[in-house]
Amino acid sequence: MKTFDDYYNRLLKMKPNIYIGKEVVGRDDPRLRGGMNIIKVTFDCAHDEDYQDLCIAKSHLTGKEINRFTHIHQNEEDLLKKQLMTRLLCHRVGGCIQRCMGIDALNALSVITYELDQALGTDHYERFTKYLEYFQENDLVGSAAQTDAKGDRLKRPHEQVDPDQYLRVIETREDGIVVRGCKINITNSPYADELIVIPCRYMGPDDKDYAVAFALPADWDGVKLLTRPASFRLGEHLDSPAAKFGDAETFIIFDDVFVPNERVFLNGHGDPRQTAYAGFLALMFAHYHRHSYTGCKPAVSEVIASAAALVAEYNGIEKTSHVQDKISHLIGTAELVFAAGESSAKHSEKAPSGTQVPDEILTNAGRRLAGEMIYEEYKILADLSGGLIATLPFEDTFFSEETGELAMKYMQRNPRVKPENVLRCFKGIEAFAVSDIAGVLQVAGLHGGGSPAMETITMMMRYDLEKLKDISKYLFGIKPKLKRYERPTVTPRKQLEKFRKAMQGKKLEKDLCN
Repeated sequence: MKTFDDYYNRLLKMKPNIYIGKEVVGRDDPRLRGGMNIIKVTFDCAHDEDYQDLCIAKSHLTGKEINRFTHIHQNEEDLLKKQLMTRLLCHRVGGCIQRCMGIDALNALSVITYELDQALGTDHYERFTKYLEYFQENDLVGSAAQTDAKGDRLKRPHEQVDPDQYLRVIETREDGIVVRGCKINITNSPYADELIVIPCRYMGPDDKDYAVAFALPADWDGVKLLTRPASFRLGEHLDSPAAKFGDAETFIIFDDVFVPNERVFLNGHGDPRQTAYAGFLALMFAHYHRHSYTGCKPAVSEVIASAAALVAEYNGIEKTSHVQDKISHLIGTAELVFAAGESSAKHSEKAPSGTQVPDEILTNAGRRLAGEMIYEEYKILADLSGGLIATLPFEDTFFSEETGELAMKYMQRNPRVKPENVLRCFKGIEAFAVSDIAGVLQVAGLHGGGSPAMETITMMMRYDLEKLKDISKYLFGIKPKLKRYERPTVTPRKQLEKFRKAMQGKKLEKDLCN
């Protein structure tokens, strides 16, 4: 396993291909350091005895100890440890740990490439396992690039006026492919080692050029990272762990980029039969990422609950019934979302590749609840804090010779709490609720891993309502008997059936035309 210094020194050797406004910068740009400090926690905790039981796993390929952020889940315990690790590390950074996306994409690829090879006789799983061994050996940080620009939302990829609105293969060569397009809303790319690129949706037979998955170094020729960094406010007088963290969101431009064969894991352009696996891969990544979210989002809820409880104490209102009620909602959301992820792991199944896959309905139920509640949680925090989190004078005001003593005097609330600690509390909540990065975190809480609408669609695609209705048919006397009903575990494999039906319809249409 590597250290943060190993990781940071790797980044410094990469070519500058990060665009912040009009500037082209390297990985040493200070605006990126906040995000790197979050990644640092994932390295540091793997070397910390208090966290090693969660942060270290054994590679199923080599038997070596590896960072769990490079591990392919082999059993129920792996899923549970990954979920708890995510929750506990998110506590330490006040939000998203940012390293889950890469390993979620690799777990999805481990499932799909194996089944692709078994069905079609390709060699993608062999390519993948060689890449995975390299990824694990070097303890790499991956950035999962899934979301396309999408263009006209009412049109499929092949129907777009501009065909580049979804990333596509424009040429298949003997030694690799050439891709063109853009992935948007991608976290951590400027300080990731590798970009792991996967489809964002189901692809029909006519979308074969868009059925593509691959991995490349983040500074590869033709790759441009259009980046928006954000951070908490780093104060001169009130230093704190949270102030050192940040985020970077990216448009990743692939400007006719060559990908060598050994890094290509799906290519419908070169082999249209592979197109069926694009939707399978898209949903499998989303599934794993939503399961990670059942670790991440409870931590976010707990961070908000912690801040709400602290500010209520400092305001002297912590014992009032309305405060207790509001904080209980925050705690309840955290526990229910985490419980959904735990139950999903308990009802998981092993894919043919040996990778453990959680239950899809439970994972999506937990993620949907998290997304639906995020703004309500921030509302509770703002309610208990009051307007001061948005109107507080700048930090220097409290340490100025002329105004400092007076400003600090009027921060006094609970007589048992020093005014400086009250100031630290309000400045901390200001950072979490109304700073530049606060807006990013709130929108990410709604859309990260898929919006509640997507979870609803997935749940309704998987739930067998006909068998569910049999319960009422029996209770209402419409059917004389009720067979025992236990919902079976479901996974994204159903996407393959959708493609097969589309192919059958296309064949029928062709036969009718002839």
